[in-house]
Amino acid sequence: MKKMITLAVIAITMLVIISVQSCKKTDLVESTTTDVNILAYLKQFPDQFSSLVNIIDKVGYSDFLNAYGTYTLFAPTNAAVKTWLQQKGKGSIDQMDADELKGLLKLHLLEEVVNTSNFTDGKLPAATMYGQYLITGVANKEGSSSYIVNRQAYITQPNITTGNGVIQVIDGVLTPAQYSVAQLLEQDASFSIFLQAVKETGYYDTLNVVQQGDVRKWYTLIAENNQALADSGYSSYAALKARYCNTGDPKNAVDSLHLFVAYHILPDIKYLADIVMAGSHETLAPLEVITDKVVNQQVLLNDDEFNGEHEQGVLIDQASSDVSATNGVLHRATAHLPMKLRSPFPVYWDLAQFPELTRLAAYYRKANYVFEYGSDIADVKWEKGSLTYQNGKSGFLGDYLQIQLGTSSSGSWIEFTTPLLVKGKYKVWFCYRQEASGGDKNVTCQVSFDSVPLTSALVQFHVKNSTVDAAKDAEQEALGWKCYMVPAAGFAVGRMVGIVDVKVTGRHKLKLSVAAGSNGTNDMDMVHFIPVGANQIYPRFKTDGTLVTTP
Repeated sequence: MKKMITLAVIAITMLVIISVQSCKKTDLVESTTTDVNILAYLKQFPDQFSSLVNIIDKVGYSDFLNAYGTYTLFAPTNAAVKTWLQQKGKGSIDQMDADELKGLLKLHLLEEVVNTSNFTDGKLPAATMYGQYLITGVANKEGSSSYIVNRQAYITQPNITTGNGVIQVIDGVLTPAQYSVAQLLEQDASFSIFLQAVKETGYYDTLNVVQQGDVRKWYTLIAENNQALADSGYSSYAALKARYCNTGDPKNAVDSLHLFVAYHILPDIKYLADIVMAGSHETLAPLEVITDKVVNQQVLLNDDEFNGEHEQGVLIDQASSDVSATNGVLHRATAHLPMKLRSPFPVYWDLAQFPELTRLAAYYRKANYVFEYGSDIADVKWEKGSLTYQNGKSGFLGDYLQIQLGTSSSGSWIEFTTPLLVKGKYKVWFCYRQEASGGDKNVTCQVSFDSVPLTSALVQFHVKNSTVDAAKDAEQEALGWKCYMVPAAGFAVGRMVGIVDVKVTGRHKLKLSVAAGSNGTNDMDMVHFIPVGANQIYPRFKTDGTLVTTP
């Protein structure tokens, strides 16, 4: 059985808005600390940053970079700007078009603070002001490991704190992606067979769209090169078409070649760091998903175990992947990746992991944080009151979410959007941390799935496991109870609230509604969707995220 933790990760840009009211001048707050702001810092070191300051002045960004805010600036040195100008065939910044300079500067700016401690081997948590994501990694430079940005520039001075953000000094100028995903594929001759399939099925046009009306389009393409296809017996497009095209029309939505190409496209932008943070990914092939796992620091797709048999996965060529496009990212598969019809697999969902939380680097897994009612969280909604992220606890990954329910100042429900679930039947376990409330401070809640109440049990946050004796695990499971943590503890409660029949692979709604009572400290940790007939008791989890698969 595949063991997988589905962790929501979708990166969203945090906007810092400076309001200017009509007919009334609003003074910008210069700083809230004794540190100088970004622009003032750059001006202190003209031997390093005079060229960058000149660009900032030329595009009119001086005011906001010297005003209150939370920014990250990747600051190229004078030498870096000089090299870039030479590559452009220009003798000075004054010879550059102002709009091009503005776009360039936006690519170097994020509207939130990101220190190197928050870097991953993949994209940063928010897009730049230019609208594209930067990727970071570690590479060897002159015998030592250094951070590299967009595979274009090394960080030479990290984490310079200013009054309105942080500066990361880089030794090169970052340049934006110029080509769509489709165009990237077309530029590489090693993808010629796969490219023809993309064109014949009509997906070239899909992968060439950057903006559709007011909607920015993002795609992830997992492409197979000619060698990968030849290794599986498809040395030409004709051979690939003969194998897959079963209707005679590759553009037909139900044609197997059409579905084969669709299966390689994810309807979002997912760098490798995003891919490995979630156990499965929706594709453009209806109802079908790609799974992933990391083995020996390598990313494998569709490397699964079903019915006790291991299905060999496809390795991603990490060195040739994470190629940014204007509308997404391109990855390279090292072998043929056929569409796989999925059986249901378990999803162990951490409720305290969603993009709006994980990008709060100063808080996530470090300190408590309060989301006030109305906070813009895409996958979590509640009636009123606040939602608190509790860190340093004994929940999965050392945290959980806490909400007031049924009180005069709080609401009566909270609703989550689930991770992707493959069609099939699942037992649903709601996992919470029991807190002894007593008296009139007990709350009982009904769980619903896609607006349908689950009828096996209600969630009573004040009730704990009656026993954690391993010898009684089967007996407790039959009664709809389990302990989901290691070491076992009565307050780590898994309650089987019902069985759901997921008709369509995708994301669904899970809602918790007050049935009776009230309480201000209701601790929500995980939800387990485990296929009927599969092991419901294991794996269990340690607070550091380690899976324990056997007693």
